[in-house]
Amino acid sequence: MDGAQARLAGAVLVGLAVALGAFGAHALRGRLGEGVERWRTAVQYQMVHGLGLVAVGMWPAPAPASARLAAVAFVLGTVLFSGSLYALSLGRVRWLGPVTPLGGLCLVAGWALLAFAAA
Repeated sequence: MDGAQARLAGAVLVGLAVALGAFGAHALRGRLGEGVERWRTAVQYQMVHGLGLVAVGMWPAPAPASARLAAVAFVLGTVLFSGSLYALSLGRVRWLGPVTPLGGLCLVAGWALLAFAAA
């Protein structure tokens, strides 16, 4: 993933995090029950990793391969981690439970790859 793609993906993820946070706080108020904490966690992680993508996208060209891989890991991890938590919060797809830790592993791998690129 190149810098422009990372910045675009990050901006989209952050914008969606804001919208989904507002949606959860207003439209789903009282409907999520115990799922509200899952929803908040999903929004928080999506926001942080979207901002991380924007930061990776600002790496001077040419970015190291590990920085480009970190961006891919952030996108994949956010989709798997936050996406599964959103779905679980709504109570529709319990089978997605095992997907959440896989997304978390992708996010951790992204940070490790970014640390490697910085070193």
